[in-house]
Amino acid sequence: MITNSEIGTISSMIQLSVAPVFLLAGVAGLLNVFTGRLVRIIDKVDKLDKFELDKKEKKEINSELKAMIKNRRDFLTMRMNNTNRAIFFGTTTGLLVALVIITIFLSSFLEFSHTSFIAILFILSMSSLVISLILFLRELFYTTKFINNKESYIP
Repeated sequence: MITNSEIGTISSMIQLSVAPVFLLAGVAGLLNVFTGRLVRIIDKVDKLDKFELDKKEKKEINSELKAMIKNRRDFLTMRMNNTNRAIFFGTTTGLLVALVIITIFLSSFLEFSHTSFIAILFILSMSSLVISLILFLRELFYTTKFINNKESYIP
């Protein structure tokens, strides 16, 4: 039988874990945006590879076009790596927030002092989120810079 004090403890743990759960939902939304960007970059690389292959088959490729394709592919690869890092840090944020929630519940059941550990996990998760957002901002700057400097069209 669950006592009134246990019910109070469980309800307070649930209240403490509600904010991190909302944070998890926000991080999931960010990861969705990040993966959407990554998919678009991968599609552009595929399109570029098909374009290059088509030009090679038709023997319409010269050294200038080859260099342009290589530069564009290198740029897309850089963006892809940056976005992958943003996804890594976003996922790390979600993992750390989930650990915060687990620690809140375990600390009550196992009766250990949890405040410092939870604080450290939360600080690490927020640091990871900040890094993820900075990397995403960098991705946006890369895209804007490319569009502003665009001289010719390659898929």
